[in-house]
Amino acid sequence: MAKPRKAGVNQKGRNKHEQFVPLPYRMLDSDAWTSLRPASVKVWAELHRGFNGRNNGEILLPYAMTQKKLNMASATIKRALTELEEKGFIEMVKPGHWYGRKATEWRVTDQPYKGHIATNEWRQWKPGMSFLKTEVASETEYTNVLTVPFQMREKKACSA
Repeated sequence: MAKPRKAGVNQKGRNKHEQFVPLPYRMLDSDAWTSLRPASVKVWAELHRGFNGRNNGEILLPYAMTQKKLNMASATIKRALTELEEKGFIEMVKPGHWYGRKATEWRVTDQPYKGHIATNEWRQWKPGMSFLKTEVASETEYTNVLTVPFQMREKKACSA
């Protein structure tokens, strides 16, 4: 006589509805991934955890909750987000505001966005490159990321 199964569990005892964060070998073997700091990997996993399959470009990562959950300082989280953005794993879609308490909205580049296929900028990353954008795209417009060498970005910022 077979044992009765619990609701939501398949024949092998796994949860049918359990979500997971995919880590393809191609990503794990990339120059961008192997050069990430451990804190950046944790922040990437937490940010990707907020992706539900339909909300890419609207993923929120509130600093206060992330600080508690990952046991990290806000400066470490900010540094990790910057590194992830520079290496093409994430992109800022809409900046947050302290007044009004609105968190920044992010998109992960390894998932489709607004009907477009995943851009996977991290595949093209090489040391010295940065995928940080100089302007944030409008909410209704999809833009490709402009790659600007990190050294050139700093010189422009200092002269302004």
